[in-house]
Amino acid sequence: MLSRSRCRNSLNLSHSPRRSASLLAKNAIVNALVTSNTHDLSSGSGPLSGLSIAVKDNICTKSLPTTCSSRMLQNFLSPFDATVVSLVSKHGASIVGKANCDEFGMGSLNIHSVHGAVVNPFGLGRDVEERRSAGGSSGGSAAAVAAGLCDAALGTDTGGSVRLPASYCGVVGLKPSYGIVSRWGVVSFADSLDCVGVLGKNVSTVERVHRAIATYDARDPTAATPLIRENASQSFASQLGRVRSGDLNGLRIGIPQEYFPSELQSSVAESVRRVLDGLQSRGATVVPVSLPSTPYALSAYYVISSAEASSNLARYDGIEYGLRVEPPPGANLTKTANVYAYSRSRGLGKEVQRRMLLGTYALSADAFENYFLQAQRVRALVRADFDRIFRTSSALHSNSSKAQISSEGVDVLMHPSAIQTAPPLPDGVDGTSTDSSSLDAYVQDVLTVPASLAGLPALSVPAGQGVDGWPIGVSVVGQWGSDELVLEVGEAIENGHS
Repeated sequence: MLSRSRCRNSLNLSHSPRRSASLLAKNAIVNALVTSNTHDLSSGSGPLSGLSIAVKDNICTKSLPTTCSSRMLQNFLSPFDATVVSLVSKHGASIVGKANCDEFGMGSLNIHSVHGAVVNPFGLGRDVEERRSAGGSSGGSAAAVAAGLCDAALGTDTGGSVRLPASYCGVVGLKPSYGIVSRWGVVSFADSLDCVGVLGKNVSTVERVHRAIATYDARDPTAATPLIRENASQSFASQLGRVRSGDLNGLRIGIPQEYFPSELQSSVAESVRRVLDGLQSRGATVVPVSLPSTPYALSAYYVISSAEASSNLARYDGIEYGLRVEPPPGANLTKTANVYAYSRSRGLGKEVQRRMLLGTYALSADAFENYFLQAQRVRALVRADFDRIFRTSSALHSNSSKAQISSEGVDVLMHPSAIQTAPPLPDGVDGTSTDSSSLDAYVQDVLTVPASLAGLPALSVPAGQGVDGWPIGVSVVGQWGSDELVLEVGEAIENGHS
């Protein structure tokens, strides 16, 4: 396991020695930041001036190691900053350090990390302290914000990796529309799903950071063009103006029935109902809707993401990239795969190995049609479900300069961010990667995956606490390109809740 002493001994989070010592002690328990910036943290001028930001450990930084919480990249120092890191620095923010995460972004509980598990800071200082999960894979980013180690944090969201930790830790988390924020400099997990998201204490902070990084980047081949961005902006201008002024009359909120499964904790459902009652009292209209492809989304997600991961992580072979483990004397070196195996077995954790094997099988000749292509068909159905129920057509598929708006349909969707409050950390989590084959960890993303498959913006906002006293989050999902509208609705929830 990588030593945590680097972070604990050099964490420089405040100009106040007393406050710095307090945060240092808190991080030693929470394990949110794994490396830190020891330079002067005073920020320059710009819209993010005065903000301290943590960066998930799978986003490249040239001044700090980028390990992806993997032994495979334990000594990797990027020669460049990712676009999002350059943008937040350019706009005046201070980078405080790198946040812990599940290895290569694969996990929902942040227990698959060579740096050790992240502990949810919400349980600290309570009468009875509990070691619960911070969620994953951006658990370190969410925990850093919740623990007060930074004002905001950058994370990545592939199937819920920003929104789930935000819900568990009681902070705000935004997954933007796919292609709105540059992925250049982000270590890939699943290229067609990965998004750089923002976590913060409140919606205004998240919106502030999101605006700074939501710009076109020609180096990212998946980036939405300026024309498409402008078309989307015009399509939502009228709705955005009304909500921004505090007028919720005419705002239609869809409640998908498939997002309230029998496994959903009753206290989570009650919290969502209270939020909806508050919005209705201010003029919003609640509309029941159906997204019939939702039950198949999670299975499709794991096939697609694992297939893309197996391709992306093939480069870590110990020859071109990553940890090199020399084969022992007498080893059979007549096959290249035998040479790779020693480095990969030592450098990659069990969860990453499991998903790579699943993805490799899904792409094999025998399984390609039955698994990978079938999963892509389900993905198309999920997208079609969303397009059918939104009032505004997607700017990605519209032939005109302005997307069509109908009188039917909804402006946003609202649903629980997770089926439960933060689960306890599994037994045996002592700072090492947990080899758990339980299916429980894989169903944590059941409510967040559909928006990821469709590439839609989704925001998790705190919505009270469960019967156990732990945070609950409610998610707002919008049509592609409606990121600002989603944020404004989130702010309305936040204001009503406060």
